Amino acid sequence: MTASARQVAGLLISDVDSTFLTQEVIELVADHAGVREEVEEITTSAMRGELDFAQSLRARVALLEGLPESVLAQVRTVLAPTPGVLELVRRAKADGWIVALVSGGFHEVIDELAAQSGIDHVLANRFEIREGRFTGKVSGPIIDGAAKRRTLDELAQTYEVPAARIVAMGDGANDREMLRAAGTGIAFHAKPALREVADVILDGDSLLEAWPHLQAAAAR
Repeated sequence: MTASARQVAGLLISDVDSTFLTQEVIELVADHAGVREEVEEITTSAMRGELDFAQSLRARVALLEGLPESVLAQVRTVLAPTPGVLELVRRAKADGWIVALVSGGFHEVIDELAAQSGIDHVLANRFEIREGRFTGKVSGPIIDGAAKRRTLDELAQTYEVPAARIVAMGDGANDREMLRAAGTGIAFHAKPALREVADVILDGDSLLEAWPHLQAAAAR
């Protein structure tokens, strides 16, 4: 075992919308465009696995065309971390874990909170914005289930963390691949498509319930 492998207790990798946060970021933005109901319908279908995630994301972002960029600052002020998740991150970091967020949401909204929370890595989508307004398009590659799985694999290799000491958390269908790849896959208030592949199902109010599973993983 190398020095880096000994120093890293484990890798905790989490989805953001409806996992690290109680909300769906794109729905918060959609509020400002008056299209939340339409966006919610597409989000729900995608999380159930009924729609391709990339296609559904493009459809949702298209509804935001013309919205002023200034709404992003307003959205950042109302973000609500899931109860217990900041304490979970604090404990994990104190015990030597690497903590990453992988999100079908957006860097422009979650990066500031992630930095304040001590998160080591964030991968998310980006809105295309020109002349201070949303174009209705996503800028760059879309972060879907395959991208989440690749990120898990890359971080595991970088920090030399075996699968047994990787914990992945999520709630929707696009989290399936990363939960399968982790030694411990945790489904939090999850859709049926994710529950069927999870090692642990949490339906309580607090994500701090995941802490014993991190401790068990670190001991492997």
